[in-house]
Amino acid sequence: MEFLGKKLRHELKYYIHPYEYVTLRQRLSAMLQLDGNSDDKDGYGIRSLYFDGPHNHSLYDKVNGIFDRQKFRIRIYNGSDRTIKLERKSKYGDYVSKEAAQLSREEYDRILMGDVSFLLEYNVPLLKDFYTSLQGGYQPAVIVDYVREAYVYELGDVRITFDKMLSAGINTNDLFDPNLAVSEALDSTKTIMEIKYNDFLPEAIRLIVRPDTHNRSSISKYVICREVGYRHFRP
Repeated sequence: MEFLGKKLRHELKYYIHPYEYVTLRQRLSAMLQLDGNSDDKDGYGIRSLYFDGPHNHSLYDKVNGIFDRQKFRIRIYNGSDRTIKLERKSKYGDYVSKEAAQLSREEYDRILMGDVSFLLEYNVPLLKDFYTSLQGGYQPAVIVDYVREAYVYELGDVRITFDKMLSAGINTNDLFDPNLAVSEALDSTKTIMEIKYNDFLPEAIRLIVRPDTHNRSSISKYVICREVGYRHFRP
């Protein structure tokens, strides 16, 4: 499915309890492959720096349930600077679209210092749009950190992910700061399960995850971590 020239995917989110997580990971691991980024069976680390506008457009668009909304973030994996991605995640109701562009460590450092003119040197719409947003007042808002256990299934381009140990950065906006302090953002009895697929969810996968038996939730790790930040800095 496409909308405004963007390829859309289904994205369903659920809070699940530990016993559900254990059962589901056992069944999924018997049929699906772990994502190639995984260090081991528990998954891999994701750390993202989210940006927002001077009026917190991304935050309040999500909270208010705006149909068409987007977020910019810079994402790294397992704390390494080998892969640094600028991403724009667009949301249209229950559908999502994600665009990404690779950044070097030097380019990342320049962005944090406010030196962003280089973004216009590339003929990449995402980089140009990010530049325009930064000129319009977008700035770093929060670091979101968690461990992702992801299972993939080629038919339908399915990804079933379990996001664990969700934390918010509270003392810096630098993804690579060795003194980054994080605060737990989610009750340890909750794991976030996401089901992502293109046009259809294969029946074999549906029978395992049984999405109709779980309560869907409008979960935003960004919003959760922003709230943690507010708690830490509230006078």
